[in-house]
Amino acid sequence: MLAIELVGVGKRFGARAVLGGVDLRVPRGARLGIIGPATAGKSVLLKILAGLYRPEAGLVRVAGRIGMLFQNCALFDFLSVADNVAFPLVQEGIVAPPEIAARVAARLRAVGLAGSERKLPAELSGGMKKRVGLARATVAMPDVVLYDEPTAGLDPVTTAKIYELLRADHDTRGSTAVVVSSDVDAVAGFADTIAFVDDGRLRWVGPSARLRDADDARVRDFARGTP
Repeated sequence: MLAIELVGVGKRFGARAVLGGVDLRVPRGARLGIIGPATAGKSVLLKILAGLYRPEAGLVRVAGRIGMLFQNCALFDFLSVADNVAFPLVQEGIVAPPEIAARVAARLRAVGLAGSERKLPAELSGGMKKRVGLARATVAMPDVVLYDEPTAGLDPVTTAKIYELLRADHDTRGSTAVVVSSDVDAVAGFADTIAFVDDGRLRWVGPSARLRDADDARVRDFARGTP
């Protein structure tokens, strides 16, 4: 069964066409990585999946509950770590209040932040903020989790740790994961399928293992870092 289906999706901002005629099908439980040049439309595509942008054309179907890790984490600076993670549960009312604290504590343990519940975002490192964002994105046990540049600005060691968390969470929960990333090697190591977005269109979709040997020269050059 499909977790995500896009048919002929188009998006414009004023006179500028950002996405044009995007078709995409993602099976349930899959790990999809989305790569491509800057301003190609990757993050716009992710926000359409999240329901944050409405396309002008096409059909969008996403099965089940959605969680999202934003590129800048989008933590509320006036809320503690625990309250940031609890936010989806409180807003959606999907968990009884007595259970919220236990659910939040479990998620923070899973991302290695037990004991940080009372800290404010300003007290956290970049990697810790990403982990709080990851805990918030997954605390409601969504069927589909969207990750927008989950390791942007992080060092290689922290990047590896973040992807380990993503992998462990995916293996445990069996959710569908969609990752937009500029770190081609890291996302290819996590995803089983890669979609290459170029000039607002899906230019190539295939197994991550074939990315560097894709039959499209533009995709091969991008994956290999060739000018």
